Amino acid sequence: MHLTANHRVAILLHEGIKGIHGKTGLAYLRYGKSAIAAVIDADCAGQSLEKVTGIAKNIPIVSNVQEALAYNPDVLLIGIAPSGGILSDQLLEEVKQGVKAGLSVVNGLHIPLSPYFNNLQPQQWIWDIRQEPKGLSIGLAKAQSLSCQRILTVGTDMSVGKMSTSLECHQSAQKRGIKSKFLGTGQGGIMIAGEGIALDAIRVDFAAGAVEKMVMEAGKDHDILWIEGQGSLLHPGSTATLPLIRGSQPTALILVHRVGQTQIHNALQVSIPPLPEVIELYEQVAQVGGGTNQVKVKAIALNTFHLDIKEAQKAIETVKETTGLPCTDVVRFGGDSLLDYLL
Repeated sequence: MHLTANHRVAILLHEGIKGIHGKTGLAYLRYGKSAIAAVIDADCAGQSLEKVTGIAKNIPIVSNVQEALAYNPDVLLIGIAPSGGILSDQLLEEVKQGVKAGLSVVNGLHIPLSPYFNNLQPQQWIWDIRQEPKGLSIGLAKAQSLSCQRILTVGTDMSVGKMSTSLECHQSAQKRGIKSKFLGTGQGGIMIAGEGIALDAIRVDFAAGAVEKMVMEAGKDHDILWIEGQGSLLHPGSTATLPLIRGSQPTALILVHRVGQTQIHNALQVSIPPLPEVIELYEQVAQVGGGTNQVKVKAIALNTFHLDIKEAQKAIETVKETTGLPCTDVVRFGGDSLLDYLL
């Protein structure tokens, strides 16, 4: 099961267009392969998508699933990540309305939805993304035997733009005819790529092995792999970054940071050190657990979404000076400049 260019998708994004828990749906809006029929967000219904999100697409925002049906979708994509990964009764009711109307469902939440729907029509399906793959083993640093470049995005926090950075750089590489592949490791990345591993659904002992298996399979046929980062070594609740480093045995890292952020978003007692210290931390960690060559942070990807263009460019120049590394906002200015340095 995956989404194709032939699908018409309605994205369920209640309270997610302006809030932080809508990043899955917003990422699919920006990078997804399918046509987007409508976006569902009661708070923003009737407003301009471009004005609210900065994404230059003319797509209607509607109040509920029932209204979205007028735009002829065939898939309902759950684009929000509510607290605890559980849909409220009200949201579940909307999903049930969509299924009753014939829609298939893409679900990236921790709670599978398949058990709720036993009588689907022949063309209908429920894609529960967060499932552990079968046949996993522990990581053994096998990826260092690959000849391809393996570039992992790492962050100063969760939800700073690691997936977007990987996707933008991958798109830039593809435009140049490079044999490039984006490897999704979270619900949004998997929805966009159509495949990948939901790292936070995998038992911790097998997490590095799952990354390794995916990288080994992709590495034989590609010259450069962009591995979607998850979490942060700085975040007290994040366990995902370490198995990504161990399993992918990266040849380079890109550090992603939101301009001006000095504390972990939902753990304000935890400070983010100056970027040169964060760079040193990631490089040291990448050296152990199989790393045979020195693994460097080769570039900084800045998230400047909240700044105007002049402020963004000033922030980029400041980071270049303090780190001595190439830096840009790839979502705003494209991935070409970083790709030049990485190659």
